[in-house]
Amino acid sequence: MPARVEQPELAGRRSRRVEELLAEMSLDEKLAQLVGVWLNVNREEGVVAPLQDSMQGEDVQFEAFAKDGVGQITRHFGTRPVDPEWARTALAGRQRWLRENTRLGIPALAHEECLTGLAAWRATTYPVPPAWGASFDPALVEEMGRRIGESMRSLGVHQGLAPVLDVIRDQRWGRVEECVSEDPYEVATICAAYVRGVQSTGVIATLKHFVGYSNSRAGRNLAPVHAGPREVADTLLFPFEVAVRDAGAGSVMNSYAEIDGVPIAADSHYLTEVLRDRWGFEGTVVADYFAVAFLHTLHAVAEDAGDAAVQALTAGIDVELPTGVTYLEPLREAVADGRIEESLIDRALRRVLRQKAELGLLDDDYDPEPSGPVDLDDPASRDLARRLAEESVILLTNDGVLPLAGDRSVAVVGPNADDVAALFGCYSFVQHVLPHFPGVETGIAAPTLLDALRAELPGARISTAKGTGVDDGDRAGIPAAARLAAESDVAILVLGDRSGLFGRGTSGEGCDAESLDLPGAQRELAEAVLATGTPTVVVLMTGRAYAVPSIVGKAAAVVQAYFPGEEGAGAIARVLSGAVNPSGRLPMSMPRGTAGQPYSYLHPKLGGAGSVSNLDPAPVLPFGHGLSYTRFEYAGLTAEAEVAAGAPIRCSVVVRNAGDRAGAEVVQVYAADRIASVTRPLAQLVGYARVELEPGRAAKVTFDVPARLLSFTGRDGRRVVEPGEVGLSVRRSVADVVGERTVTLTGPVYAFKGSERRLTGVSIEDHN
Repeated sequence: MPARVEQPELAGRRSRRVEELLAEMSLDEKLAQLVGVWLNVNREEGVVAPLQDSMQGEDVQFEAFAKDGVGQITRHFGTRPVDPEWARTALAGRQRWLRENTRLGIPALAHEECLTGLAAWRATTYPVPPAWGASFDPALVEEMGRRIGESMRSLGVHQGLAPVLDVIRDQRWGRVEECVSEDPYEVATICAAYVRGVQSTGVIATLKHFVGYSNSRAGRNLAPVHAGPREVADTLLFPFEVAVRDAGAGSVMNSYAEIDGVPIAADSHYLTEVLRDRWGFEGTVVADYFAVAFLHTLHAVAEDAGDAAVQALTAGIDVELPTGVTYLEPLREAVADGRIEESLIDRALRRVLRQKAELGLLDDDYDPEPSGPVDLDDPASRDLARRLAEESVILLTNDGVLPLAGDRSVAVVGPNADDVAALFGCYSFVQHVLPHFPGVETGIAAPTLLDALRAELPGARISTAKGTGVDDGDRAGIPAAARLAAESDVAILVLGDRSGLFGRGTSGEGCDAESLDLPGAQRELAEAVLATGTPTVVVLMTGRAYAVPSIVGKAAAVVQAYFPGEEGAGAIARVLSGAVNPSGRLPMSMPRGTAGQPYSYLHPKLGGAGSVSNLDPAPVLPFGHGLSYTRFEYAGLTAEAEVAAGAPIRCSVVVRNAGDRAGAEVVQVYAADRIASVTRPLAQLVGYARVELEPGRAAKVTFDVPARLLSFTGRDGRRVVEPGEVGLSVRRSVADVVGERTVTLTGPVYAFKGSERRLTGVSIEDHN
């Protein structure tokens, strides 16, 4: 883990300490280091992990559980609302107890969820990952990761269970809201930035969910994955490879999925051959919660808990989370009866101890005592949440109604207009934990969109009506909402999702969609409001992309905001008022209907519309689409005419702000392999740059595209670049081509060694 560069003397001392401990430990002490302990959670309380109610036993006493030590403390801050200052002191007390009351005195590693910020009470809550993707701003995401890491470090937390590198494949899947994009290159660059940010603070980032989880059949959570080895290798693995090899991620979490009948938790091909032997990963592999036991209870590839433990440990899972269901007594029995060699336990234990050593937990002067004040939602963090929310809002359509004038009558209607929950995703503390503790306040300041519009448009005469709920199907309020819209100069119709877990929402883990129509009676509400003839701005606050072609076609303007976090309402309001010039771009295609799923713009020619089928899978709005209040012009596209197969391609273009206000353009570069030995996508993103320009100013953007991004798995299973023609294009979206050049790749087929550069170099120069 690249948290800090160790001096050789310190590194040597820590390495010797690891080996000394290994030689001294009993089997019980070894196994204790390979499991977590989850306190203050039981089956009577709300479920926050799959099958937690059946897998998690009664609450345990820490001292009894940890008598031989313990590897990890699970979600000390993120299981229930606890005062952060008190909880920090309590965690230090646990660590002190381990130091003083276990034979070897090894502290535990504490982990927390941190996808949209540290999932703890009163901590800053940032926008969900699709909003990161919409920003196309890795630098800002890296800054967010750094702030999140600092908050965890200040509490004594060592590991964060994020980011999610699953590539979006099916909008019906509830966990779309946890994913960055449908494009693997964007997922790779954004998530690598998050990893660098978190780990710059000395906290371990954990890559989720390795691998294939998002490719589940029918978009169902925790369902078998439908993907061939080429799709896995060329699309699903790439973000993980970048996060491991380029960003140095310290931990990886297995996917619950099974691919072609083999659960990842028991698959040594991915967990060892690919991850460690091919990519050189040296960190720890941690089990997704209860994933090892699921080998027996869900996948039925293990005859009992001990068999599950043997399979997982052999495949490469080092640490069982959230607690020791299989890696304690069942694994001990497996050693005793000869089903597994103790050397495999030592293999995992060495990785765990090495990581603890790198974190300083094994140093003689390790001090768990907290210092300094605790402020998990400080002004700098809130400002960062605001900036990311503003950059992520996407203006999808606009007939000129936006920006709004402030002196009109405005009807603000819809189920998400005055609901603070509409701001947050399922891995925020607000949605993940607080629903199980009714009456506890959110602990963070977060106005609703209605509140934010009243503050942003002080001259407007604002009236409001809910119309219907998100998914209750109640139509009683629709006529009143339509009348209010008819009596107003403009209507703002706020529709979308309610995030939750395991069926308690319309988006989120275990909240998969049968249809991509808006939930409940929202479509009827939209039809009634649009039928009034009042210019209507539709704001979609969602976790996924919905199929709303009639809304896109009839509304005066449509704005997309993926759960934008605590500062999100103000960000949307400022975009509507014109105080912020929208710059977000779609990180996922906006579907025409449910029947088109699963869908990706990365489809080959056969995946498009044609006379052989009556269904057109083309989206209503394409990947990369987004409008601005200013206008950008392109000129001077250049690209090398010939390069050797396996060599990088350089291209450049000039982009100018031809409008009258400052704005940001996302310059996108795509490649198309015109003829190949296997079918290839019609276009594939190979580079992008977010370029901020004042009116009249121009910039020259140069891209240095590595051959790795033009490669694919050939018929013989090798990764290659073949000679032939490649179309290299600059586009405003995947469907809006600014210009294209043909690049001829010459020479023989280039077979990759694995060490080649994976990411496109980008430079931006003033061109005025």
